Amino acid sequence: MLYLDDIKILKDKVAVVTGASRGIGKAIAISLARCGADIAIINRGNAQNSEQTVEEIKQCGAKAKAYQCDVSDFNKTSETVAKILEDFSTIDILVNNAGITIDKLVLAMTEEDFAKVLDVNLKGAFNMIRHICPIMAKKRYGKIINISSVSGIMGNVGQANYAASKAGLIGLSKTVAKEYASRNIKCNAIAPGFIKTDMTDQLNANVKEQVINAIPMKKMGETQDVANLAVFLASPYSDYITGEVIKVDGGLFI
Repeated sequence: MLYLDDIKILKDKVAVVTGASRGIGKAIAISLARCGADIAIINRGNAQNSEQTVEEIKQCGAKAKAYQCDVSDFNKTSETVAKILEDFSTIDILVNNAGITIDKLVLAMTEEDFAKVLDVNLKGAFNMIRHICPIMAKKRYGKIINISSVSGIMGNVGQANYAASKAGLIGLSKTVAKEYASRNIKCNAIAPGFIKTDMTDQLNANVKEQVINAIPMKKMGETQDVANLAVFLASPYSDYITGEVIKVDGGLFI
């Protein structure tokens, strides 16, 4: 696996990563730290996992701190961003990774099932952008990376709420990119396919086989595959890229 280490392309930058206690979010946070960024991670629960991530980030030589916050709460996200500013002085990079699933067929899905997923996955990203964009606009610099999904592009049986939230993230990303381009803020989305995480580990053997057969590369991706792209989008190498949706899916949706 290729790591974008040693080249401290994010030195002196501060990144906020939501949902970073495990999986894709954790891989992104650690990869950004390896490239020189200091990291503020936001999670709703499992303080122990958050602190473990913080310790691993610190081992990369970066400053790190964890904050407990439900990103779907507009006021709490405002308070948390204010605390991060006190601790880190600025924010240069925002990665909206926090997300949940409540998978059911439409006829079995309740209003609460639908609303809860959109509140965390889509409204949570809006809340973070809404509170952090003024900071970036004032300094005329910022990188925003929203973790969407191929489900938001192609849909997926049993994921009406999740797919809708991830499709919404794409629309949000493109709009923020247009609104803030003149302020030197770039906003892009990453759309992972099937990535090896705790979520995909719960799939039974038959479903996993079907998934892998549907992927042209015949394998699931690694969290580091997504993290490598996030580092690129957070770095100066992507300074003329905004409003894009880039898939990391092994060719699943071509």
